[in-house]
Amino acid sequence: MIRVLLVDDQPLIRRGFRAILDIEDDIEVVAEAGDGQEGLALAREHLPDVALVDIRMPVVDGIETTRRIAADPALTGVRVVVLTNYGLDEYVFDALRAGAAGFLVKDIVPEDFLHAVRVAARGDALLAPSITRKLIDRYVTQPPPAKVRDRLAELTHREREAVVLVAGGLANDEIADRMVISPLTAKTHVNRAMTKLAVRDRAQLVVLAYESGLVTPGSPGSV
Repeated sequence: MIRVLLVDDQPLIRRGFRAILDIEDDIEVVAEAGDGQEGLALAREHLPDVALVDIRMPVVDGIETTRRIAADPALTGVRVVVLTNYGLDEYVFDALRAGAAGFLVKDIVPEDFLHAVRVAARGDALLAPSITRKLIDRYVTQPPPAKVRDRLAELTHREREAVVLVAGGLANDEIADRMVISPLTAKTHVNRAMTKLAVRDRAQLVVLAYESGLVTPGSPGSV
């Protein structure tokens, strides 16, 4: 059962999302909050698998809520997906840096919404190719920070290869096929790379791959 927390200051939006989620046999909405501060308290109380968090809210906004969830050792299993009315803007970039696993635009169709919740729950990044291309546009012209270069130097060849494939949108099974290894070994390479690069999840791994220049437009594995 996928446990979901809804955090949005608009009751009608929460009610709509809940109506879609409650129909599914494998998804349960465990709590709702109208602002980030309440959302944090409920996250600590219920330990959901996925927290759907609006970016723009009173009291504590979605970016700060995401940052606090990501920084709390007790909430390491909570995957934050940010919700926005505005598409890919500066708030979304900030949310990804804060630790969000991905983002959704609120006019998403129900089928894609349900798929996104399941994708987030299993630990994959919610970054469509169009979003990743915008990340490229943002980061590829900037020199990588020194601390990022130092962390990349710690990766083994196979770990670097796995990171490139993650940045290309591949899941662990697909990475295993491409690298001719078992899915468990592929997962191990990805997890070790995430640990060495000090990123919380695959979404941040994708951002770092482009930010560092490890993946560039037109390179194998890029989108």
